[in-house]
Amino acid sequence: MTLPHGFTIALDRHTRVLDHGRALLGGFPTRLLRLTPRARPLLVGRILCVTDRATAVLADRLLESGMANPVVEALPVCSDPRYTVVVPIRDRARQLDRLLGGLGTEHPVIVVDDASHRPEDVAAVAAKHGARLISLPVNLGPAGARNAGLRQVVTPYVVFVDSDIVLAPDTVTTLLRHFADPRVAMAVPRITGLPATTAPNWIGRYEEARSSLDLGGNPAAVRPGTPVSWASTACAVARADALKDGFDEGMRVGEDVDLCWRLIENGHRVRYEPAVEAAHEHRVRLDDWFLRKAVYGTGADPLARRHPEFIAPAVFAPWNTALIVALLAQRRWSVPVAGAVLTTATVRIARKLEGTEHPYRLALGLTANGAVSALSQTSAMLNRHWWPLTALGCTVSGRVRRAAALAAVTDIALEYRRDRATLDPLRYGVARRLDDLAYGAGVWLSAAKGRSTKALRPRIVRGQGRGTGR
Repeated sequence: MTLPHGFTIALDRHTRVLDHGRALLGGFPTRLLRLTPRARPLLVGRILCVTDRATAVLADRLLESGMANPVVEALPVCSDPRYTVVVPIRDRARQLDRLLGGLGTEHPVIVVDDASHRPEDVAAVAAKHGARLISLPVNLGPAGARNAGLRQVVTPYVVFVDSDIVLAPDTVTTLLRHFADPRVAMAVPRITGLPATTAPNWIGRYEEARSSLDLGGNPAAVRPGTPVSWASTACAVARADALKDGFDEGMRVGEDVDLCWRLIENGHRVRYEPAVEAAHEHRVRLDDWFLRKAVYGTGADPLARRHPEFIAPAVFAPWNTALIVALLAQRRWSVPVAGAVLTTATVRIARKLEGTEHPYRLALGLTANGAVSALSQTSAMLNRHWWPLTALGCTVSGRVRRAAALAAVTDIALEYRRDRATLDPLRYGVARRLDDLAYGAGVWLSAAKGRSTKALRPRIVRGQGRGTGR
């Protein structure tokens, strides 16, 4: 399977062009890709358009490494844009009416009633909009409801949309362009907040800036261990024949993450495309919001059992681990040891970059980024995944108290600036800590229920790769 002529990609914003186009540095994990004399002129600036086999091979290599992303507006229009919309629902007739009212009647819609308490309300809304209704006698959960709809799909593509979503007119048609890549099995939009009819409360404003479903403003391949490691199927477009058995009906939460990772394990690609959006009706009641965050956490252990190589609260290189251990020790020798670790890591990375114009300058930047990433992940573990251990440690150790306080304050300061929240720093900080408490509690609950610590253990991997583009 090769990329078609006209398929256009652009280098990712983190990918650096080195030595006047002779090499590229970027991707996940970071790697150095040396371009042969034949490959160098194929890139025009930061753009590559597939015109022959050579450009198709290079484009595929760059996509697979995470060094580039498709330019969605330049991709060919889908040659067979037939799709069926599947809407799983339990009650929520009002939201269903709003969703179906914006979908139109051009494409078939299947509404799967997952044993609603008031099924007559759902049936009335489905009939009003001409949607096909499937009523389940017992509640199966989101995975089972989506599968019931999927089994009735006869079009090449299926669009999963939750009832609390509102779709923009161009969302599905734009996502369909990604399927010009024959390896793409699913594409998802950015999930943003649905504009409220009244002024949102402080939880609502926090969710607008920090929703668990919003994966940011940069396009990406969805892959474990990268900035976009999973994707929600609150709104998703997929090849019907690539889904096979569909969602794992044994999972009541995390079923969308599991599906993404199974597709990737089977050699498919999943694309995240923020150029189009789907508006989601966020939870704004504190108790409802807190409970939902905890429920998200309970998916950790089931995912760890199915994908032990993908699930981890943090991923460190060996030198990252040594750096964190030295700093957390808070001894007189901590800073000198940390400095030695950083120096050693810089030298080793520079050796891998030999042949570039400024290997040590590049290595210093990569080491600094790696150190910041390690500190950020450690902060997340202390505040989020491991907070019960952190709280226990604070009762007996001054060092733990200092580390926890520094991690909490630094995290709020950095994330508040990045999120640009329309919320004052104090309430943003409170919401962020409550978010962490709820999710972490869910993770520990799932670990206890599963009698396993897989979802709580960080993973140590070896560093950068290198390669040659031909």
